[in-house]
Amino acid sequence: MGMYVLTMERINLPLERRLRQEILFARERVYRFGQPTPMERLYLPGLEPAPEIWVKREDLSPVKSYKWRGACNAMAQLTPEQRGKGVVTASAGNHAQGVALAAKTLGVQSRIYMPRSTPKVKQNAVLHHGGECVKIMLVGDSYDEAVMAAREDERASGAVYVHAYDDLKVMGGQGTMADEVVLSGHGPFDVAYLQIGGGGMASSVSCWLKTYWPDIETVGVEGIGQASMKAAIEAGKPVELHDLDIFCDGTAVRQAGELPFGVCKESIDRIATVSNAEVTAAIRVLWETVRCISEPSGAMGLAAVLRDRAALAGQKVLVVITGANIDFLQLGLIAQSAGSINASSRTLRVHIPERPGAMLSLLDSCFEGLNIADFQYGLNSPDHAYPVFTVTSENEDKLVTLPKRLDAGGYRWDELTGAVDVTFRAISLRGDLLSHPLFLRLDFYERSGALHDFLSRLIRDRASLCYFNYRQSGERIGRALIGLDFRSAEDRSSFLSDLPDHGEGYRSCVPLDDATMARMTA
Repeated sequence: MGMYVLTMERINLPLERRLRQEILFARERVYRFGQPTPMERLYLPGLEPAPEIWVKREDLSPVKSYKWRGACNAMAQLTPEQRGKGVVTASAGNHAQGVALAAKTLGVQSRIYMPRSTPKVKQNAVLHHGGECVKIMLVGDSYDEAVMAAREDERASGAVYVHAYDDLKVMGGQGTMADEVVLSGHGPFDVAYLQIGGGGMASSVSCWLKTYWPDIETVGVEGIGQASMKAAIEAGKPVELHDLDIFCDGTAVRQAGELPFGVCKESIDRIATVSNAEVTAAIRVLWETVRCISEPSGAMGLAAVLRDRAALAGQKVLVVITGANIDFLQLGLIAQSAGSINASSRTLRVHIPERPGAMLSLLDSCFEGLNIADFQYGLNSPDHAYPVFTVTSENEDKLVTLPKRLDAGGYRWDELTGAVDVTFRAISLRGDLLSHPLFLRLDFYERSGALHDFLSRLIRDRASLCYFNYRQSGERIGRALIGLDFRSAEDRSSFLSDLPDHGEGYRSCVPLDDATMARMTA
């Protein structure tokens, strides 16, 4: 009877007080499944006075994400009867790993529904943590479809559904992270940036931090295309987003949870939204500072801090790296995206006459002092050329004044920053316009001016540039595929006889075989 009375009293308590009690009780449960995660200082170069940034390293947790806390706290409270019926849940990946960890530790059979697009790294991690106690069910193309399937399983089997965020026990487990922040000795903090998906982590962490540091500013951070909590606060209730950006897949939730919304509307001071490019830049900063490879959702908080860094000067800031479960293939996409470039950039298409030396003349005049990060060109007209350049510079003024230099040089140009065809490298080439083509695989040393020097020294006035495909990769060696067109077969042969296979500024320059050139010009 005493237990029943206590339960009823807790039910009648205000939501935030119930959550605080749940966080206290969670202290006794979660640490049988994992250990506290460290706090680490992050230093941002180039700005003084800079904010004092501390990151909570949830990427170093047992499942490389904070989600273990909530899942383990909830499953530790299952009755013997509930354990016998098993657990069912839906997850995009991180919550699933927490359920798997608890399932194996407690010996509870669990079925985990995941979208078919779930990265393999997360599927494998679920199986690793859960062993024979888990079964993955790949259903649908979205988290919402996985939820529907899991809920149907719950109704049909009587299994216990463990929600990823809209559950007080799960929220209480996530709040132990904030408890560790308070006990770390690095506080109090002036402001905390907290990622929001469904809102379970942001609600519990903000509630706990404000309990001990009432003056702290709590900022909820969402992706621009997945801001479900922002929409809920504006509408006064959780609402469903029509479109959902899934780049930050760990926070791609179409509708904020009812319970998290009830807390966040009181404990979150403001919502900040960040772009995918800003998140990508933050992933790079995390790697370059604390050597952490974060998943996109894990870097959202820092992305907002980087944008606000000037206003945060002199303040003590808390950021949470919420996870590091990223598919290896996604790293390549992130590294090649515009947001990863550690400098300002812009992409321009420039109109030049199709004649020998015209390209070099453009580079010599208007692009002097700029770094060419991407160069795309294919011959499509006998009289006109339209090369596309993505240029970067640590000096913002050089990029701002680039159009003026092009105008002064008499060049017509178009802004193509973010253009789809450039992103997908749709480089067309008309083979019928070529006379005596030669394609070269060039490996050159990545340093300022190396590519220009090669073109100037070996190609100037000898041939027309008919094709160029180069993208900066971050390696010490740059790799480009170059197409040259000569006036005659004799000129082509003469060039080949004079071409050393390696020389100053480049490691190798190898002509493509005839079969490859035939495919290029077909």
